[in-house]
Amino acid sequence: MKYAIHNTIPDINKSKEVTDKVTGETKTIKVRDGHAIQMANAKIEEIRQGFVDWLGRTPDTFKQQLSDRYNRLFNCFVRPNFDGTHQTFPDLDLKRLGIADLYKSQKDAVWMLKTNGGGICDHEVGAGKTLIMCTAAYEMKRLGLANKPMIIGLKANVFDIADTFRKAYPNAKVLYPGKNDFNKQNRQRIFNDIKNNDWDCIILTHEQFGMIPQALEIQEAIMQKEQDSVEENLEVLRQQGRDISRGMLKGLEKRKQTLEAKLQNIQDSIAERKDDAVDFKMMGIDHLFVDESHQFKNLMFNTRHDRVSGLGNPDGSQRALNMLFAIRTIQERSSKDLGATFLSGTTISNSLTELYLLFKYLRPQALEKQGINSFDAWAAVFAKKSTDYEFSITNDIIQKERFRTFIKVPELAAFYAEICDFRTAKDIGIDRPEKNEILHNIPPTPEQEVFIGKLMEFAKSGDATILGRAPLSESEERAKMLIATDYARKMSLDLRMIDENAYSDHIDNKASHCAKMLNDYYQKFDAQKGTQFVFSDLGTYKPGGDFNVYSEIKRKLVEDYHIPSYEIRFIQECNNEKAKKAMVDAMNRGDIRIIFGSTSMLGTGVNAQQRAVAVHHLDTPWRPSDLEQRNGRAVRKGNLIAKEFADNKVDVIIYAVERSLDSYKFNLLHNKQLFINQLKTNTLGSRTIDEGSMDEDSGMNFSEYVAVLSGNTDLLEKARLDKKITTLESERKNFLRERDAATGKLAEIESSVSFHTDKIKEAQSDLALFEKRVERDDEGTPINKLTIKGVENSTDIKVIAARLQEIDEKARTKGEYNKIGEIYGFSIMVKTESTSKDLFDCSVNRFFVKGQESIYYTYNNGKLATDPKLACQNFINALERIPKVIESHEKEMEKVAAGKEVYITIANSSWKKEDELRSLKSEAAELDRKIALTLAPPDEEKDETEEKERVCPATIILSGKGMITFLFRIQKRRNIRRVLNRNGDIIFNVIP
Repeated sequence: MKYAIHNTIPDINKSKEVTDKVTGETKTIKVRDGHAIQMANAKIEEIRQGFVDWLGRTPDTFKQQLSDRYNRLFNCFVRPNFDGTHQTFPDLDLKRLGIADLYKSQKDAVWMLKTNGGGICDHEVGAGKTLIMCTAAYEMKRLGLANKPMIIGLKANVFDIADTFRKAYPNAKVLYPGKNDFNKQNRQRIFNDIKNNDWDCIILTHEQFGMIPQALEIQEAIMQKEQDSVEENLEVLRQQGRDISRGMLKGLEKRKQTLEAKLQNIQDSIAERKDDAVDFKMMGIDHLFVDESHQFKNLMFNTRHDRVSGLGNPDGSQRALNMLFAIRTIQERSSKDLGATFLSGTTISNSLTELYLLFKYLRPQALEKQGINSFDAWAAVFAKKSTDYEFSITNDIIQKERFRTFIKVPELAAFYAEICDFRTAKDIGIDRPEKNEILHNIPPTPEQEVFIGKLMEFAKSGDATILGRAPLSESEERAKMLIATDYARKMSLDLRMIDENAYSDHIDNKASHCAKMLNDYYQKFDAQKGTQFVFSDLGTYKPGGDFNVYSEIKRKLVEDYHIPSYEIRFIQECNNEKAKKAMVDAMNRGDIRIIFGSTSMLGTGVNAQQRAVAVHHLDTPWRPSDLEQRNGRAVRKGNLIAKEFADNKVDVIIYAVERSLDSYKFNLLHNKQLFINQLKTNTLGSRTIDEGSMDEDSGMNFSEYVAVLSGNTDLLEKARLDKKITTLESERKNFLRERDAATGKLAEIESSVSFHTDKIKEAQSDLALFEKRVERDDEGTPINKLTIKGVENSTDIKVIAARLQEIDEKARTKGEYNKIGEIYGFSIMVKTESTSKDLFDCSVNRFFVKGQESIYYTYNNGKLATDPKLACQNFINALERIPKVIESHEKEMEKVAAGKEVYITIANSSWKKEDELRSLKSEAAELDRKIALTLAPPDEEKDETEEKERVCPATIILSGKGMITFLFRIQKRRNIRRVLNRNGDIIFNVIP
């Protein structure tokens, strides 16, 4: 139960005898018991499902309370429409900028930043983020929203930022320090310069910003909070007792010690601080614009999910920690969130877990209101941990955990959208080329065919000698699938990446195909000097004689296609920014026609798009953002050749060897980018997202890996079935939700009808009594028999009216009904109500005639007329309005009951696709079994009489009652498999 509550899995060990490879001695060691962990995990899931079932049986009032609380915390964010077209932007020099006006998207973003006090400007490359920064910073200063804004950017871009600011606001007082200003001997002077002057804006590089000391008190508060979080996690793990691994405890205890040491250093620095030291807080910076903010995404966080893949490094980087210190300093000054503006086209580069770190930077108070003060708390609300089980080399079950499924995604998207302005180039209407994606399939060469078979055997057995390398070490065995994935990537690119002596060139390998395509585009756009980008993060250029794919393709281009070698260059040849800029200029002139590079070196800060006609991807990067950055070198504003001679399109060629990981990886990235864009635009049709099972840290899932390499179509069929099942389950949930809503609505209708029926009966009874008692004059007009307390035996209307006026002025009933008289046996009541008028609280008295039970009748909304006769007449008029009261209740009852039949139909209906979903789940379970049997690791050769046993999951379909998933044991003896239950009883034998 405690693991289900804390969203953890027990770490269960077992004893195992091993032989020391050096001494030959046999010893007993503790290893993780994968079978027991798997069974425990199944029980945890059973408990969680049991909680869901229990929740469904709770009273509607309790469910409504939970729903209301959830909506208050998480489902209450709506992004305003920030329309900035009304802004005039005084002092903005459009002429010097060479533009007629700002884009509407830029105006809207500036208005959002001014209104919110910061946020996220998530605009695509080329959308004008630089001018947004400059304009927003100046506007904040001009309007007093910020006193001293600061902009920080990449070293390669910061000159352009400063230049844009000076052109936009030539009279602004801007500080843009040079490189020497931040030398050690000049640093204190520049810090004092920032502190002591009234700057309109300060512009620094990321590196210069990192040199600014941060306020020690802020550092102390943040590190103390992190330490408290670690202590909380440790306490949770200690409560779980012996089933928590020593490694997990050791990891957190080490982190605690590290934080304690850092905290002590900060406290020592506070004690030894010199009076003349200037830090970020003293400088008075009150808004921070962070260009390319994704450079600071590696922020520290605490988690007890230490075995979960893909979370990144919890220790984070010092660069990101400095950013957190600075933003908290600004937020402490303003006592609210934001205080900074993040600008990037890749705020979410790979996984939705990155959202938590964005919110940790910018929305700490909003997270705290939701009860979220750590990554684990955030993940418990928005992420679902998946656990995959694979067979190890020794046939043990290995558990692999990932946060691959995200839930409550619309609420997550709304929380992001509230502080974000997200625009694509298409939204803005930027005149730039479209990308035309071409998946260029390549059949494997004969040598690759053989090697694919070896990869499959290695993935199954773990025998590294199959690949021509030494046996795996103990640590390598744990990373087997990462090694297998790495080998598969190299095999697809060029087998000589694995062993250049064992393998040779081939006319049909990826290098040959790429060289031919490069020549085709070279010749097609030769007259225009069209240029091309070639990307690969594997096989990059290195000086010397070692084999690399860049040099191999260049050799083919020069020798086979006679392209001049000086027109083909590698970005790695540039040793500094000056050389890089010269190469970019040569690309734009058409002197260099083909350039090779990696994502990190060629994918950012290279504006060589003017003649670009094609982008070639020899490999697929791990992150969607990297693919976008690569394509952005050519698919951007200012591409003149594509616009004039290529129908304003740039071809993007993805090279994929069949039966390799290329296509699979590309599709995975494509789908992930689609999810990210849908989340940013808050247009997701689903409440859940599955990010897939492949990542940079652990490689690919074993089953999927072997299936893709083998060309096993069962995997693709399984993906198709899973998608259908997910869709149907979503439909079923919506149906059940609507049916529950209809049931609730019926209850409301019944309650409302009952209410109006009772009121009609009451009013009819009151009317009958009034008609029985009322006295009328000759003309049929009711005689006013009004009596008021304090007016004894008087029928003088003026006297009664005066008393009523006195009560109206002096009575204070505190919201209660007080009796002040009678008329025909009905009580006259007064009630004091509070109201607000012209910003002042006022008390107003209203007068009623009370019926026999619960109805209070009024005339003129209970207000006394100023005329004495009319004031006394109010109460007779109120009783004469009883027929209208009855009519009003009848109309309301008719209106409420109008949709009753529709709700009855919905509440009594059943979902028509139940059989289809059941059939699909059965089909998927059968396919799972088939894949498992196909991909199961080969048994080691043993004596035929020796029994072998492993634990497997099974799914039984119960007719009309859903499914039960449980664990059973398969015992193999000779060629007979026995299926046993957990008590060891044989359920049935399976004879092939």
